Amino acid sequence: MLAYLVWALLWAAVQASLLWSVGFSLPVAASDALLTNLLFTMGGYCMGTGLRYYQPSLREAVYLLGWSLGLAVISTMLFYWATSRMFREEDVYLAFVDATLAVRFLFTWLMVLLLLLLSWFWFYTLERQQDEQRRAAAEKLAREAELHSLRRQLQPHFLFNSLNSISALVGARPEQARIMIQQLSDFLRGTLRKDDQQQVSLADELQHLALYLEIEKVRFGHRLQTAIEVQNETMHMHLPALLLQPVVENAIKFGLYDTIGDTVISITATAQDHHLLLQIQNPYDPETARPQLGTGFGLSSVQRRLYLLYARQDLLQTKQQESQFITSIKIPQKL
Repeated sequence: MLAYLVWALLWAAVQASLLWSVGFSLPVAASDALLTNLLFTMGGYCMGTGLRYYQPSLREAVYLLGWSLGLAVISTMLFYWATSRMFREEDVYLAFVDATLAVRFLFTWLMVLLLLLLSWFWFYTLERQQDEQRRAAAEKLAREAELHSLRRQLQPHFLFNSLNSISALVGARPEQARIMIQQLSDFLRGTLRKDDQQQVSLADELQHLALYLEIEKVRFGHRLQTAIEVQNETMHMHLPALLLQPVVENAIKFGLYDTIGDTVISITATAQDHHLLLQIQNPYDPETARPQLGTGFGLSSVQRRLYLLYARQDLLQTKQQESQFITSIKIPQKL
């Protein structure tokens, strides 16, 4: 409404100045200008309001021409009727109105059409923006649902292995079975607590990872050893919650299953160019191991989560170096 009023007053001032400059009195010039612009502005506003509820397609643009033409006719007739009664004694002005009626009609039609097209473009753009917002909201919900599903799929595999280990320990080593049950309880409680968190600090993630490693050390005994090296500045950096556990689980799976003797799983964290760099390293036997399987569900789910969160495919890399399998992860940090 404010935009329409400003538009009308601007054109009214221009028109009144022109009429006054050719010899008409200021009251006559002002009345003519205000009446003319008020009529076509009201027509344009009414049609613009209608476009809020009905948006014709480009193929139906002829309707806009028809509507604007009809409004121009009505506005011109109302103007002629109003001026004939307002200025009955102004013969010179009324003769001027008669002589310029066709021009006034064309001017009014063009102005109504312009206002109509501007309104149509405004509401068309607004509708497209709303469509984009709805599409973005739907994509966000789908992305969050997929992230939630990926996180849920990681737990049953680990839980089944832990319960099998507890079952094996109950008869032979009941004390260790009780310890493992308590550790498993603490781990699952921490997992549930993080369900609503997308990002956590590295310190929190390592604390939760420690619970997981304690459980795995009960399963594998002295064979599983870990070496964690973390720069102090990285402890407050953030990463997706529960990201490290499936990567470390993958390292344990292919590090212990395909080798004999003690196995060291190395985890390092460094900061570089506003990124948190994580590296998980496990040994493998080139003759018996098939390290390409290490990019199975565990790593593929992590890579999928990273893509959904950061829209990048290069954040997880794996490589084989001598007798080591190395998984590298880059986590962008907010500036």
